[in-house]
Amino acid sequence: MKLITWNVQWCRGVDGKVDPARIVRHAKAIADFDVLCLQEIASNYPAPRLKGSRGENQFAELARLLPGYVPVPGVAVDVPADDGGRRHFGNMVLSRFPVGQVFRHLLPYPVDAGINGMPRIALEAVLTTRTGAVRVITTHLEYYGTKKRTAQVDALRRIYSEGSGHTRFGSVVDSSGGPFHTLLRPAATIITGDFNLEPEDVLHARMCETFADGTPTLADAWQAAQPGRPHPATFKIYEKERPGEPEQHCDFIFVSADLVPRIRQVRVDQKTQASDHQPVLIEIA
Repeated sequence: MKLITWNVQWCRGVDGKVDPARIVRHAKAIADFDVLCLQEIASNYPAPRLKGSRGENQFAELARLLPGYVPVPGVAVDVPADDGGRRHFGNMVLSRFPVGQVFRHLLPYPVDAGINGMPRIALEAVLTTRTGAVRVITTHLEYYGTKKRTAQVDALRRIYSEGSGHTRFGSVVDSSGGPFHTLLRPAATIITGDFNLEPEDVLHARMCETFADGTPTLADAWQAAQPGRPHPATFKIYEKERPGEPEQHCDFIFVSADLVPRIRQVRVDQKTQASDHQPVLIEIA
């Protein structure tokens, strides 16, 4: 399985051009990917609300551009628009593998007086791959406030642990095909996206802490594949808010312990300027 994760900044490049087709072309140039996890997908946010946007429905455009993939949208921000419709902003998974159960986990959004922020989501899709089922969870954590981001990391751990509990202790109770039909969760799990924190942040270590209930630990895939090598920068290489702003290393792939021996490569494309973030590829046998 080849999976790419990428915060695409509403498909806006460093050149200021919004172009979903360019995102797809470049992702295909990186690898013949099976799964594409995207963050910052927008619909009905014309400029000046989002720079460069025509207000295009990027969830629909990306689905059209990848006809062989199952599109799974995950809306975090859902607000009224001036035209009487809705504005949506969130994440997306596009999978060449069959998609089973989908979960849209809204993440905590605690009040943090005077600190900017927006609602966040963890989008989970259970995929049936050639080597078995896997949970793929893509997310984008709070940028501005540590309070929100801390709550969201703890929520991600709960989401992962809850699914692991269904894996380890669940059984088929209902096979009726109705809404109560039991769908068991696989153990193999990938949690990926823009975490808006650095590798040395205590919240990064928190993602990999042991669980009191026996849930298998998570591992940083880059560190597992290339121990001792620092994370490459994935943000603020080409587009900076102020001159001299340091590069950041905030786009991660965490995997469940059972997937660690199956990692074949983890690679960051630091050359593209199709977004303000850099795409990350993981290949799992």
